[in-house]
Amino acid sequence: MDTAPTGRVDTTRLQHLARAYCQSAVLFTAIDLGLFTHVSGGASDVEALATAMQVSPLNAERLVTVCLAMGLLGRDGDRLVNAPDVEKYLVAGERSYAAAWMQFTRPDVAGWFDLTARLRSPEPPSRLGMYADLDVDRARAYHEATASIGLGAGRRFARRVDLADRHRLLDVGGGSGAYSIAAVQAHEGLEAIVFDLPPVVEVTAEHLARHGVTDRVTTVGGDFTADPLPDGCDVAVMASNLPIYDGEVIAAVVEKVFAALTDGGRFHLVGEMLGPEGVGPLDPALWGMQEVLYGSEGRAHSVTECLGYLRHAGFGAVGAEDFVPGVLTMVSGSKP
Repeated sequence: MDTAPTGRVDTTRLQHLARAYCQSAVLFTAIDLGLFTHVSGGASDVEALATAMQVSPLNAERLVTVCLAMGLLGRDGDRLVNAPDVEKYLVAGERSYAAAWMQFTRPDVAGWFDLTARLRSPEPPSRLGMYADLDVDRARAYHEATASIGLGAGRRFARRVDLADRHRLLDVGGGSGAYSIAAVQAHEGLEAIVFDLPPVVEVTAEHLARHGVTDRVTTVGGDFTADPLPDGCDVAVMASNLPIYDGEVIAAVVEKVFAALTDGGRFHLVGEMLGPEGVGPLDPALWGMQEVLYGSEGRAHSVTECLGYLRHAGFGAVGAEDFVPGVLTMVSGSKP
């Protein structure tokens, strides 16, 4: 039987991949120039945008043309309008403004274009990678970016997970404290502990004060890959830390969480996971590759591996569900 494909194979897909960096550059530039903020504020044509962005009409037209093609902008009659997600997340001054997160990896662009040399580097990776020499200033910059998107994920966690009968949440590697902040705001009887590196928890305290939850969320400084975790908690979460570490480290941390939880405690591992067969989605795969730039041992983990980490630690009733489709998966289990 002839199994050759009937469609003609061409270079279109490969060309799009080869020039995908151009789209990132356009997005960054549009943010730099305040394009979406100006559109939201009423600058609805090229001439008005050229004036607002302080560029020539020709360059304004070029930028608008690409943003229309990318679906970042649309038209309402003769007026330019932002796409719904752009209007929500990329208009400066709005509560949900997330430009810091969208540009989180922008400083790494040069590293990505040096990827060949980095993959061939004989230097052994480190366990902590970019966190090995983290100071408070770097932690503050890092978590100001992650907080802009983390609170949305934290609110989703508080809605999706039944915390009504839980009393004390352990937030492992909690960073800005977004999950803990959202959880205690949604559940009056809940308290939380954010456990993270000492420079990080100094920044966490600033976020807790900003959201008025310092009376119900405390911090403990330490390295969760090496130090004991606070005990006496009946629910734990570890979110968006997976690609930073290898499987051995993650498995050991999950075992420590199991030991720290009270009987009947529930653990939720939220992270950038590959599918069951380890193929895609792209986002988790790219976060695993990102760790090459930071010199860490981290890699992408599959949902099958993550289920295995929990089962090996002793958790029962283990299962997985989409948390943010294509981006985050949540694997959960209970301590008998």
